[in-house]
Amino acid sequence: RHSRSASSGAYAESLATAAGGGGFFPSVPSIATFIMKVKAISRIEEDYTRECKSDILKVHRNLDPALHPMHRAKEYKRALNATKLDKVFAKPFIGALEGHSDGVMCLAKSPTQLSVAASGAADGEIRLWDVPSRRALRLLMGHTGAVRGISITHDGKRCVSCGDDATVRVWRMPQAGLGEMFSSGGATVPTKEASLICHSKTGGGFRDVDCHWAKNCHATAGSAVELWTSERSEPTATFSWGVDTVISVRFNPVEPDVFASCGSDRSVALYDVRTQTPIRKLVMQNKCTKLCWNPMEAFNFTVANEDTNLYSYDMRKLSTATCVHRDFVSAVLDVDYSPTGREFVAGSYDRTVRIFDYNSGHSREVYHAKRMQRVFCTRFSMDGTYVLTGSDDMNVRCWKAEASAKLGTLLPREKRKKQYQEALKERFKHMPEISRIARNHHVPKAIHKAQKLRRVMTDSETRKKKKRVAHSAPGAEKKEFKPARKNRIVAEVE
Repeated sequence: RHSRSASSGAYAESLATAAGGGGFFPSVPSIATFIMKVKAISRIEEDYTRECKSDILKVHRNLDPALHPMHRAKEYKRALNATKLDKVFAKPFIGALEGHSDGVMCLAKSPTQLSVAASGAADGEIRLWDVPSRRALRLLMGHTGAVRGISITHDGKRCVSCGDDATVRVWRMPQAGLGEMFSSGGATVPTKEASLICHSKTGGGFRDVDCHWAKNCHATAGSAVELWTSERSEPTATFSWGVDTVISVRFNPVEPDVFASCGSDRSVALYDVRTQTPIRKLVMQNKCTKLCWNPMEAFNFTVANEDTNLYSYDMRKLSTATCVHRDFVSAVLDVDYSPTGREFVAGSYDRTVRIFDYNSGHSREVYHAKRMQRVFCTRFSMDGTYVLTGSDDMNVRCWKAEASAKLGTLLPREKRKKQYQEALKERFKHMPEISRIARNHHVPKAIHKAQKLRRVMTDSETRKKKKRVAHSAPGAEKKEFKPARKNRIVAEVE
């Protein structure tokens, strides 16, 4: 105690000497006017507040890597566990929208309402659905043949349909009454008649219809591509380019005046509404069934082909595909992009639904059900969270886009945990064990056998090409082994 008081006294004496003169502070009159700088720790209260009583209080950790030599091993184990738990909790099926009495041939989603969807069946019946309650809001009656195409306008006020009866019908979208979507199961669904009926001028039925993303007009696919408006019963323009039947037509959501079509002559054609002329045409070895534009990239689109693959193209360079998407074992019948443009969903004749990343050659998810038959149509919801599919077993099914995603509102700590697990899986996705678990999908036995048979056929074809090259003149290898992105392209016509 004596030494501490002596040292404090010496310190005070030195300060007094400095304050008196000849020190470091000649202008300071006394010690009382000194200003001391204090560093305080600032913390956000919500980060340190428990959301429920069972929460564990936050513990401070020193993040110095030297103090945590096993940190990478721990994170690898966490990534492995997160990948395994995704497979354990993968329950993608949400529910079925029942009510159709024939196979569902086409689907449409509303651009303005998340909960509204429309489906057309092979018996000519169209149903408007409230998806959260899984109930039909309206029955749109009028078609005497199968409904092949249906689309909802960009403002969500009208619905356009076409079918085998060679008519295009325009319907006004009704508004659900108070409590109507929660009515009892035995209540009769109200019916509605079309506000405008247009008949085909070129003969034959229509195969598809799509609405413009900015104007009140729509395009139909049949014996030719025809442009219509919502007020006239006559087409305003007709496009044809040496094809018997046009199977599918889609407007570009980014560049709305450009649209593309798939034809029965194995062609994919691009058109411009402003000049009312075709732009470019691509001919493939097999017929394309459906087409969809990437909503975030103006030039890119993906086509579903009958050779079990999907092909993504850049409209500026159609001589080669940007990506080939494999995994199906039968013809692909429909494709639709997520609103984010980062993934798309496709349905096939082999009774499965697959979700692909836009630049991935293999699917990240595969959905199937015991009673689900041929999948004719697929749609992503407008928030990219759900997938709707229509199949030959008269049902519209709703699936989760992320098979293991938790439904409902997530707490902030749950969101942070999910983000952390996603970052870990992305960091360690190249590790053999994690990639093997992530790639593994359980599929029906028939599809598993078909995949093995396709691999045998592909290996046999490769061996045959190698033998042909070995007994041919130099340079034959380029002719036999073409890149997969160019192998299915026959010609490009300007």
